[in-house]
Amino acid sequence: MSEASDLAERTLAAAGPGEAMVSVTRERSLMMRFSRSRPTQATSVDDLTVEVAALREGHVGRAASNATDSEALQRCARTAVRLAEAAAGIAGAGDYPGFALPAPVRGHEGHDPDTAALDPEHGGKALESAFAVARESHSEASGMWTAAEVQSAIASSSGLSVTDRVTDAFVKVVAFEPGGRSGYASQTAVAAGSLDTGEVARRAAEKATRGAHETESLPAGAYTVVMEPPAVHELLGVLASTAFNGLAHTELRGALVDRLGSRVTSPAVNLSDSPRYAGTLPRSFDAEGVPKAPLPLIQDGVAHRVVHDTRSAALAGTSSTGHALAAGGDSDGPVPTNLVLIGGAATDEQELCEPIERGIYVTRLWYTNVVRPREALFTAVTRDGTFLIEDGLVTRRLDDMRVTDSALGMLGRLEALGQRPVLVSDGELYGRRFATGSVCPPVRIGAVSFTGSAALPQARGAQPDR
Repeated sequence: MSEASDLAERTLAAAGPGEAMVSVTRERSLMMRFSRSRPTQATSVDDLTVEVAALREGHVGRAASNATDSEALQRCARTAVRLAEAAAGIAGAGDYPGFALPAPVRGHEGHDPDTAALDPEHGGKALESAFAVARESHSEASGMWTAAEVQSAIASSSGLSVTDRVTDAFVKVVAFEPGGRSGYASQTAVAAGSLDTGEVARRAAEKATRGAHETESLPAGAYTVVMEPPAVHELLGVLASTAFNGLAHTELRGALVDRLGSRVTSPAVNLSDSPRYAGTLPRSFDAEGVPKAPLPLIQDGVAHRVVHDTRSAALAGTSSTGHALAAGGDSDGPVPTNLVLIGGAATDEQELCEPIERGIYVTRLWYTNVVRPREALFTAVTRDGTFLIEDGLVTRRLDDMRVTDSALGMLGRLEALGQRPVLVSDGELYGRRFATGSVCPPVRIGAVSFTGSAALPQARGAQPDR
């Protein structure tokens, strides 16, 4: 029995009679930030968190503690019970049906022992590589490098007892040239040794230094776009929250209400939540201990499923698909965390650009906000590498542009996909570490709605972590 599993069982015993679930999470991580080709911050985390979820009359109360002595565990359990009892006393019977029963979980290849060692020398060499590329390209590099091991264990009064260990590593570089232009690239992997920071920095610097110093503005309108995987990842994130969220779907707030079984995108779209797909960040079970398994979401453009945790599944009259983000269900509902968009026939971004007479090349999107969830309508701004495509070639740098369009509508106008999907993540892991990512290729999409220029002043070498 692992240390985390033993602690989960001890805490469950401290919870006493009644239904309860205990989650133990231990994070060990390193993070190194840098700006203007100089290190700015190094952080090491070794955190152990115990969370107790108590169920009373359909209501779940949760409490957490970093202390692991018997008194602290009992106090944490009592707090969770009191919260659940208070909710039941105020609101009457709730809708949570009970904690998951034991079920077999499958292993995965999401743990790398070398990464788990958390050798800071790996991060130091990564920064050296980024700074060397910046010097060669006459630019400056900002960004971050991070790696972690997370161990988790869940035990419940239903007899469930599961454990898991995962590692993840991430690097991003935003290169700035003297005139203030910027370029972005990143890489995510299970193993820190798989990251090639020098190559990431070269891709970022190439965007920052491409073309003349002046940027051009395009008027608002509909343009054909080529989107790199980081931009596609942001698009899929909009769908995760608006279309595939089982709670939103059950409450008739989702973008796939009355559309399951219907064609909602281009037939070229095949999208699934695949926690064991090669190249993703796998996990064995969700936050309620329900096993993870592949789930088709859109096949040949036809919407098939939404994802559920235990609570949303009970409301929908079905079973959990293993997508809980918290014991007892997250208030925002469940979302897929291992999205995989299958690639197409185009060799690379250059081939995707070839048919375009006049369009826009998008490296990534930021400040993404959902405007109307039922339509998957969102707004976002292009960033760190927005270029004009003319006669099949990426030519001049453009001012950043604001996209206002439907994520489903955009995939409905998808024209082509690149051959090679890659793992993309945000890498901004605030709070308890829960690394997720999408595996997706670059794409070409027609008639994307841009509502004008969104050029913002950007300080030379500013931190890119906004």
